[in-house]
Amino acid sequence: MIPSHRQGEPGARSSDTPASRKGRDFVARHGETVFNAAHRLQGDAAHTPLTRAGFAQADELGRALRDLLGPKPALTLWASPTGRALQTLAVICEHLELDWHGARTDARLVEIDMGSWGGRYYADVVDEVGPVMLPGGLLKTAPDGETYPQIAARVGGWLAETAADPGDRLVIMHGISSRVMLGVMTGAAVDPTLGAPIAPGLPQGSVTLVEAGRATVPHLGTGFAPA
Repeated sequence: MIPSHRQGEPGARSSDTPASRKGRDFVARHGETVFNAAHRLQGDAAHTPLTRAGFAQADELGRALRDLLGPKPALTLWASPTGRALQTLAVICEHLELDWHGARTDARLVEIDMGSWGGRYYADVVDEVGPVMLPGGLLKTAPDGETYPQIAARVGGWLAETAADPGDRLVIMHGISSRVMLGVMTGAAVDPTLGAPIAPGLPQGSVTLVEAGRATVPHLGTGFAPA
């Protein structure tokens, strides 16, 4: 769902917003990882384990969802195939008394690809190219990395393909990719510089509820807010 030139104008909104699903979507951000703690650009790295703080954030998220949904809720489980997303989901499933093995994964839910900057320390990249953190906690795209319209296209493709999912679902993913996906889901304004609809940033361990195209935040995590 790459925005058109008209959609890229200031104040424009995405006209490609998927039709509202009949169920609710709980879109959550994974807990803190060893890369986050070390201030390294994580990007779409496959396996960056949670820290103790990250497990604690997943634990809080699981308790919050249990309070909201009760035990054994009827949820379709989805996750990015990265280790950190699956670890977060495993903890949540314990709280909800759901079978983690029933979850489905899709590579279109991964984090932004940071190209040759991925895995490097923020400070080292900043020394070479200047600031990489944009206002609002977004990341500057690497010359050989993924753009925000490309993220919108892949998450939009996933949304369209899974629009018929029955009932409620829980989706565990990442900071930037979830912001773009939530922007697409809610018809958020297209950022005139980045060229994609982007929702506000939330700390790690947060969950956003989307119902009929409207977003609320039933649980705000305690993790580091920027990507």
